[in-house]
Amino acid sequence: MPALPRFSPRTIGIGAAVVTVLVWTAFIVIARASAARSLTPLDLALARICGASLVLVPWGAWMVMKGQRQKDGSASSLFGLSPLSLRLTAGAGIFGGVAYALLAYSGFFFAPAGHASVLMPGSLPLWTTLLAALVLRDRITPGRAFGLALIVAGDLVVGGRSLLHAFEGGEVWKGDLLFMAAAFCWACYSVVARRHGLDAVRATIAITVFALLAYVPVYGLLVAGGAVVSRIGTAPWGEVAFQMLFQGVGSVVVSGITFTKMIQYFGPVRSTMITALVPGLSAFGAVIWLDEPLYWNLIAGLLLVTAGILFGVQKTSAGGRAAARPAMPATATGCRDA
Repeated sequence: MPALPRFSPRTIGIGAAVVTVLVWTAFIVIARASAARSLTPLDLALARICGASLVLVPWGAWMVMKGQRQKDGSASSLFGLSPLSLRLTAGAGIFGGVAYALLAYSGFFFAPAGHASVLMPGSLPLWTTLLAALVLRDRITPGRAFGLALIVAGDLVVGGRSLLHAFEGGEVWKGDLLFMAAAFCWACYSVVARRHGLDAVRATIAITVFALLAYVPVYGLLVAGGAVVSRIGTAPWGEVAFQMLFQGVGSVVVSGITFTKMIQYFGPVRSTMITALVPGLSAFGAVIWLDEPLYWNLIAGLLLVTAGILFGVQKTSAGGRAAARPAMPATATGCRDA
C-alpha cells in the first residue's frame, strides 16, 4: 500500500492560512445575510455550537478514551469529552467558543458586512499584538507599530462615522463595537493557544465541548422562562440545517483547526496579519451578493487596514520570524502545564 504523502510544516501552514481566509470571508457575508432571515443571534450561536458538536464531541470522547487506554498521561475534563484540562478548556472556550459567537452574530444585526469586513479582521492584529506583548512578552517593532497605527486609523474612519450618527438615533455603532469586542475575544483565544502550545484539533474540540455544556443549558432555560425569544422552532428546517453545517462544521471545525495550525507555524501576531485578504474579499463580497454600498469611509478604512496588515507582515525581521515559530508542546497533548 503506497504511503500517504507527508507535507512540510511550511506547506501545512500556508494551506491552513488559505482555508482560514476563505472561510472567514464567507462567514462575514453569510452571517450578515442570515441577519435578514429567521434566526436571532442567540439562535445562530446555538446552530453553530450544535453543528460543531455533532462532529467534535464524539471525536473528543474517542480521543480521551484512546489516551486513557494508552495511559499517556494526557489531561481530560468535562465528563471525558474534552481532551484538555478544565482550566484550559474553560479559558479557551469562553473566548473562542461562547463570547466570540455571541458578539459577532449580534453585531451583524446592527451593522452591515462592510463594517465587519474592516473591524473584525482589522482590529484582530491590534488586539493580538497588545495581548502578545503583555502575556507572551513579544516585542513590538517600529515597523509593526506603524502597521498597527494604520489599522487603528482605518477602524476610526469606519467606526467614527457610526459614532457620530449615534447622536442622530443610528444603531450601526452598536454593531461596530460588537465586532471589535468579538475580535478581542478571538485574539484572547489565539494567545491562549500559543502560550500553551495547544494542538489544533484538541483546542477546537475543547472550545466546542465547553460551549455545548455551558451555553446550550443556559439558552434552554432562558427560552423556557420567556426571557429570550427563540425562532428555531418556526424557522425553515433547511435554514437551520444550513446554519449548522456552515456555522458549525465550516466556521468552527474547519477554520478552527486551520486557524490554530496557522498559529502554530506563524505565531499569533503574524497569523492575524496574514488575514489581510479578508477585509477586501468580504467587503466586495457584500457588494456583489448583498447589494451593500461602498461609502468613501469604508473604502478608506479598508485601504488603511489592509495596508497596515501588509506592512506589519513585510516589516517582520528575520529574528522575528524565528520568534514567530510555535513553541513545542511540553507533552504530546501540549497541556500538562495547565
